[in-house]
Amino acid sequence: MQLDILTPEKKIYSGKVYGIQLPGTEGSFDVLDQHAAMIASLGKGKMKILTDKNNSTSYEINSGFIEVLNNKATVLIEGAIAL
Repeated sequence: MQLDILTPEKKIYSGKVYGIQLPGTEGSFDVLDQHAAMIASLGKGKMKILTDKNNSTSYEINSGFIEVLNNKATVLIEGAIAL
C-alpha cells in the first residue's frame, strides 16, 4: 500500500508500507494492504507505520484525518513527534 503522511509544513513520510496503526477519535484502528475505501478522523495518540511485518516507525500525533482509496492511504495531521 502507498502511504503519504503530510503536515501543513512538510511531508513526514511517503512510500510503500505493510500497514499503519492509528489513534482514531473512537479508538485505535489498523489499515492494512488492500483496505476498503474510507475516511476517518484521528485523535491524540501513537501512529505506528508498519514498513513490513517486522519493522516499524512511531510518531506521537494530536489530530488529523486519513483517507484510504485504491490501495493508497493519505494521512493529514497537524504535526508529529518521532518516538
